[in-house]
Parts: sequence; structure tokens; C-alpha cells
Amino acid sequence: MGNPTDRRCFMSSIALAGAGLLIGGCSRRTTPTSLAESRREGEAPEELVTPGEDLMREHGLLERVLLIYEEADRRTRAGQSALPIIAASAEIIRTFIEAYHEKLEEEYVFPVFEKAKRGVALMSTLRAQHVAGRKLTSQITDLTRSPGPQSSNQLSPLIHEFIRMYRPHAAREETVVFREFTELLDPSSYANLGDQFEEREHKLFGENGFENMVNKVAALEQQLAIYDLSQFTPR
Repeated sequence: MGNPTDRRCFMSSIALAGAGLLIGGCSRRTTPTSLAESRREGEAPEELVTPGEDLMREHGLLERVLLIYEEADRRTRAGQSALPIIAASAEIIRTFIEAYHEKLEEEYVFPVFEKAKRGVALMSTLRAQHVAGRKLTSQITDLTRSPGPQSSNQLSPLIHEFIRMYRPHAAREETVVFREFTELLDPSSYANLGDQFEEREHKLFGENGFENMVNKVAALEQQLAIYDLSQFTPR
């Protein structure tokens, strides 16, 4: 991710530009004005990620894990062993989605709506679904750790329930919650929140936490031979 100071400066500049103001000198270094200039100077362009964009791309990672769940479940029901892949997928969901992404929503996003008395019923449902998802993940993990003769039969409905809940859950957050969230915070608070998200991610997963998680997901996709996107194109 980009430098927190640079990102905060970027967000503040947008807010002030809308008011007809111009500020300067808030970045600790000069940022190239274009990709071409960046390449000429041999520098990578700044990655400017807003809190909403941060949460959205984490949803993208979740969707890829759901696709892995689907394929691993299909293979398991067909008699092929995919329990290690299901276990690895559940661990990604537990550590990155439930213990990080959802905690951000519960601590920083949902309370903003609840304080404004906006979408309170929706926030309650989303919180309840987080709890239900963690229960399902725990059950899935337990079955993969101590597999028995009926493990495949027991896993399949749990995976189905998890996918069935999280696809509409994520879609509602993306089209309602994350969009309206920006309306309930002033630009400065919104920018500062991005810094807090980044600091939390670095603390839990290191400097390239998200990128490392994407690589883990890609490795599981490759094991299932579903990494090549072109195979999903209708012929």
C-alpha cells in the first residue's frame, strides 16, 4: 500500500479542491504527476487506496476463496480428496476475513451507521451474519482437522451455507454500506481511517499482507486448476 501520509494528503487535497482551495507541501516527497513521468524517474506510482477500496478488494479476495470452496466441495463429493485445500481456505477466511476485515467493519464502519441511526436493522443483520460465519468456519476447520468417514457429507452443507450467506452479504455491503459510508464521514476522518486500516493490516500480516494473501489464494486455485481465468469464458 502507499505511504499513509501521502494517502491522507491525497484525500485532503480532493476535499479542498472541491471547495476551490489549493494546498501544497503535505507530502514528504514530490509525487510524479503521471505514470509516464514516474517511469522516466524510475519510481513506482503511488498506490492511493481509500477505506472503501480497501474493503472492496478484500471482498474480491473472499469471492475467490468462495470459488475455491465450491470447487473443493465438488471434488470432495466426487470422491477426490480436497480436505487440505478446504482447510487452507478456511484458515485464510479465519485470519484475514473474520479476524481482520470483519473486525474493521464492526469497529469502524457499522458504528458510524448506528450512531447516525441509519440502516440500523441492516447493521444488526450484518453483525449476526459475521457471528454465523465464524461458527461455520470453526465447524469446517474442525472437520478438516479430524476427518472421519462422514466428513465429506458433513462438510458439504456447511460450505454451502457459508457461500449462500456471504455472497448476498458482500453484495449488500458493496452496493449499500461502503457507498453510503463515505456520506457519513467528513473527508479528513475518512482519510485518517484509511491510515488506521493500513496500520492494522501491517501489524497483523506484515508490510505486504494483502498481496501475500492473494498469493496464497492463487496457489490454492492452481492446485485445483481453476487459476486460469480463460477457462471460464463461454465457448
